[in-house]
Amino acid sequence: MKKLIIAGFAIATLGLTSCSEDDDAPTEQLATCTDGIQNGNETGIDCGGACAPCEGEGDGDGNGQVPVDEDLSGLLTDDFTLTNDVIWEINGKFVVGDGAVLTIEPGTIIKGAEGTGSLASALIVARGGQIMAEGTAEEPIIFTSINDNIELGQKQGSNLDENNRGLWGGVLILGRAPSSFEGDSEESQIEGIPADDDFGRYGGNDPEDNSGVFKYVSIRHGGALIGSGNEINGLTMGGVGTGTVIDHVEVVGNVDDGFEWFGGTVNSSNLVAFAGGDDGLDIDQSYSGTITNALVIQGAESDHALEIDGPEGTFQDAFTIEDLTIIGDPTAPSGEIADLRDGARGAFNNVFVRGFNDGQDVEIDDDGSAANYADGSLSFSAWEVVLPEGVDSVSAIFVDTTESTDFSSDASDFATAVEQDEETVGADLSVFDWTYASFRGAF
Repeated sequence: MKKLIIAGFAIATLGLTSCSEDDDAPTEQLATCTDGIQNGNETGIDCGGACAPCEGEGDGDGNGQVPVDEDLSGLLTDDFTLTNDVIWEINGKFVVGDGAVLTIEPGTIIKGAEGTGSLASALIVARGGQIMAEGTAEEPIIFTSINDNIELGQKQGSNLDENNRGLWGGVLILGRAPSSFEGDSEESQIEGIPADDDFGRYGGNDPEDNSGVFKYVSIRHGGALIGSGNEINGLTMGGVGTGTVIDHVEVVGNVDDGFEWFGGTVNSSNLVAFAGGDDGLDIDQSYSGTITNALVIQGAESDHALEIDGPEGTFQDAFTIEDLTIIGDPTAPSGEIADLRDGARGAFNNVFVRGFNDGQDVEIDDDGSAANYADGSLSFSAWEVVLPEGVDSVSAIFVDTTESTDFSSDASDFATAVEQDEETVGADLSVFDWTYASFRGAF
């Protein structure tokens, strides 16, 4: 494999050894195979070794064949498009640098290589970079593991399911929108990226910052370990601004959180977090956007469906969650509905909850969050709950561990017990027919 050093990173040539004569690499054109083996009769450079594996018989002249994989690694400094006629492979960190635009065609499959620590594979859209990933319900963009046997034109493979986790890293989008950091710093280093990697910085003072479009995307089997107790989320958003579109995104079987917002202002809609190993939706550092129409489906290894933290500095803002459905797994040993802590601020409106056991609840876990509940900056409205067996009222579901508010006794003001399939609030599940979760019959 030939590599080109760009801005201090080793980036594999995109469009390595192609079986097509029109492979448009942003760096250089390598050999075109006519017989699947580089033996001297190629068009272009004969660099020895085997050609990339090909699909299709072709016509003997290289026409009609497509390469099975193309390698992605290092820092992208120029605009580039991932086409849907090949399967792309991320090896290590693939970073969309400041000023570069990565476009991904509908129906494209991207597979992450195995690796942990500094070798964990991940797609990182750095501050100033953009991703234009616009899939469709018919042709979603799929990020998955190199171990997944999914093939071109398919929406799922047959050898992995939602319980296969940690097989690669994940996707991180970083921006320049305001966030609340310890010491009132304007920027910070994102979770999951080592501190000495500058492309992991996020935060700023532009609430309308635009990191691109991320639409109809499924992220599967990620969350590789990069350090002790430190895994990569399915989709991490750090300081992402309202100019960015996050819509119709699914995370399946991630070791860490499905979605995590570290500050920022981006609005996010039509989200599915399915069978994660930690939290479904995780909010930190005064994220202040609106999350609309979301579905969290817990698995046996899941922790909290919602984990909500407040500001780390003096800057304070609040999120809104509208139209949320949470489906629990009563076998999950720590599968809480929600944990509200560290001065959590925000609003939860139109929420439907089912499938939990009598020990799984919504908890206010610190005095700061309790004070915010008391003054209305942490609020709840229109919740409907299918009561677990052995629970006779919604009051038992809502717990203030600080015992400084009337959270439990107030529950009847904002929450109602209902039977399953009789709910009137929650997510519109019909929009999730395109997802892997739907294919697996998870809702």
